[in-house]
Amino acid sequence: MKCLAFLLACLAASACSHAAPPASEPLAQLRALERDAACSSDQQCRSVALGAKSCGGPEAYMAYSTAKASADKVQALAERYRKEREAANKASGLVSDCRYLMDPGALCRAGRCQLGNGAAALE
Repeated sequence: MKCLAFLLACLAASACSHAAPPASEPLAQLRALERDAACSSDQQCRSVALGAKSCGGPEAYMAYSTAKASADKVQALAERYRKEREAANKASGLVSDCRYLMDPGALCRAGRCQLGNGAAALE
């Protein structure tokens, strides 16, 4: 009960010093491209690996539209984000599940690029 009271007081007073890590600029840009993933055919849709697990491989995949963004730009942003995550993993000593994620590909559905079935998306 004392822990709950402390937690509520901490939240109410905003006295907690434990803040969320700052948002990643490359990830924010990638998310903006994901929101603007309009398409008219499957050929305009691609998937890109995001982040890095501590034991290797991506954390997730994201669908994007080549009608709205160049593949080179998306790949460059994804690479910057991967390097950020690798550095953060190394600095924190974070351990991941080491589960390999297959690239699900991307399809045009209802005018928007979406990951294929069974896809893992970064939240």
